[in-house]
Amino acid sequence: MTISTSAVTRGFGRRLTLALVAGVALALAACGKSEPEPAAKPLAVPEAAIFSVLATTDLRDAQALEGMVEKATGVKLRFSYGGTMESTEAVLSGATKADAAWFANAKYLLSDPQGQARVKLQEKIMLSPITVGVSESAAQKLGWNDPAVADKVTWKTITKAAAEGKLGYALSNPATSNQGFMALMGVVAAASDKADALAAADVDRGAIANFLKGYKLVGDNSTYLAEQFIAQQGPKLNAFINYESWLLTLNNGGKLKEKLVLVYPKEGVSTADYPFMLLQDARRADYQKVVAYLKGSEAQTWLARQTLRRPISPEVAAQVTDLFPKAGGVLVELAFSPDRQLSDGLIDAYLNEFRRPIASTFVLDTSGSMGGGGRRDQLVKAIHYISGEDNSLTGRLAKLTDREKIWMLPFSDEPRAMTYFELPAGRAKARGVQIQEDSQAKQEVLGQVRDYVDGLQMAGGTALYDSVLAALEHMLAERKKNPNYQYSVVAFTDGENNQGKNLKAFQAAYAQLPEDVRAVPVFMVLFGEARESDLKALVQTTGGKVFDARKTPLYAVFKDIRAYQ
Repeated sequence: MTISTSAVTRGFGRRLTLALVAGVALALAACGKSEPEPAAKPLAVPEAAIFSVLATTDLRDAQALEGMVEKATGVKLRFSYGGTMESTEAVLSGATKADAAWFANAKYLLSDPQGQARVKLQEKIMLSPITVGVSESAAQKLGWNDPAVADKVTWKTITKAAAEGKLGYALSNPATSNQGFMALMGVVAAASDKADALAAADVDRGAIANFLKGYKLVGDNSTYLAEQFIAQQGPKLNAFINYESWLLTLNNGGKLKEKLVLVYPKEGVSTADYPFMLLQDARRADYQKVVAYLKGSEAQTWLARQTLRRPISPEVAAQVTDLFPKAGGVLVELAFSPDRQLSDGLIDAYLNEFRRPIASTFVLDTSGSMGGGGRRDQLVKAIHYISGEDNSLTGRLAKLTDREKIWMLPFSDEPRAMTYFELPAGRAKARGVQIQEDSQAKQEVLGQVRDYVDGLQMAGGTALYDSVLAALEHMLAERKKNPNYQYSVVAFTDGENNQGKNLKAFQAAYAQLPEDVRAVPVFMVLFGEARESDLKALVQTTGGKVFDARKTPLYAVFKDIRAYQ
C-alpha cells in the first residue's frame, strides 16, 4: 500500500480540500508510547553545545535517537516535549529558544507568514495516516473484516454506523488535536459531495451530529485514550480513531481484549509526515547532519520497526512491508486549504453545539493552607481564566461552553454545600458553521462564576477523599437523570488528606459504587504539598489523570483539563 497525493487525481479525479483548525489542528495531539531503551545513552553536555529540538509528546517513543544521532554525527541532539497547542504557539510567537522543531505536521505553521519566517528549513522524516481501528467482533458484525468490503468503507459509512449505535469510538479532542479534527473534517468533506474547495457555508451540520453520536471516549492524548480504551473496550466502545502507528502498536501490545481491524476511509485520510524544522539559522550545519542521518537507512529502519511509522525512504519502505497492513487500493491524501472561517467555525460549533455537553463537579480545596503561598490567588485566576474574556486561541479552547453544567464543591474538614451553574445554549444555524459571540445570558452566568470564586474563604483541614467520593456520587445521580452529558470530576488540592476517609477507605467505597462510575473520570490537580503518589493511586482507581501545577500555572493546567472533557 502506498500513500500518494498524486494518486488522488489518478484514482478519484478530484481532491477533497479541507481546512486546518486554527492554532492547533495540524500539530499532533499529545500522545506517547512506551519508550525503547536508548541505543547509546547521551552524556551530559554544556547547554551551548546542545542541538535542542522542541517535539510534540507523541515523539517520546523516538527519544533513543538522541544517543543514536550523537554517536553517528557528533551532534548532541536533545529533545524537549510539549503539548500540541503550546508547541505550535511557541514556534509561531518566537517564544521557544529551540534550534529545531519536530511536529506531526507543519501545514498550519507554514500557512502563516509568521510561521514561514520562523521555519528556515524543513524535511519530512516519516509517515503515518489517520485510520479507524475497529474491534474484530464489531468489524465482523459490520462486515468490515472482509478486505474487499473494508476497502470500500467511507466516512459516510462510518458516520452511519455511529448514528445507528453500531460504532462507539475513542478519539482525541477535535478542538485540540490533529487526529480528532481531521476525522471530523473527513466526515464534513464526504457529506458535502463537493468537487471544489469546501467552505464554511457548505458544512452539513447533520453529518457532524450523526458522527458524534458514536463519540464515547474523549481525551487529549493517545496515551490516556489507549489506557482507557484497553480498560473499557467492549460492545459500547468498539473503535479507536488515531494514527496508524498508534493502532498497530496497540495491536502488538497484547493488552487489548480483542485486536483492531484497521479501516482506511475511501474518500481520503490525513497523513502525518513529521517534518523536522530548523528554527535557528546559525545551527544549519548541525541540522543538515541530523536530517541526513534521520533520512538514512539506519534511522529509517529503526523508526519503522520501533515506532511503526512508515519510512519516507522508498528503499527502506520496500524492506519493511511486513510491518504494515496490505489494504487494497491506494490511500487518498486529503488536501490542505487554509480556510480559517471553516476551521474556526467548525471548532466553535463542535465545542458549543455538537459535542456532548460537559457536566462537571469542581472539588475545590478551601483548607487553611490554601491561604498561603499565593495558592488561593492561583485558584481564583484559574476560574477567571475559564469564565473570562480571553479570546486567544488557548483561551477560547479553555472557556466554559454553551450548555455546560458546573457544580462547585468547596471542601475543608468536610465537603460543603454545592453551588450550581448552567451555561445557556447558543443559536443554532440551519447550515454551515461560524464563530458566534457569547450571548448576554451566557456573559451573565460567566460573571456569576467569577463572583463565586472571588468569595471563597480558606480555613480548616483537608477531607479530600470524602469530597471526591461525594462528587462522584453526585455525578452518578446526575448521569442517571441526564445520560447525554460528558461527566467528570475535577479536584484541586495543595495538601495531604488529613480528615475523613483515607485512600484505602476511599477505594473500598468506590468499589461499592455502580459500574457506571467508570464513565466518570476524576482529574486531580496537584500543587503545594499534595502527595503525588496518593493522587496517582486515586486516578488509577477512578480513571482520569493527574496534572502537576507546581511548575505550571494553574490556569494553564485548566486549559489542559478542558481537552479531556
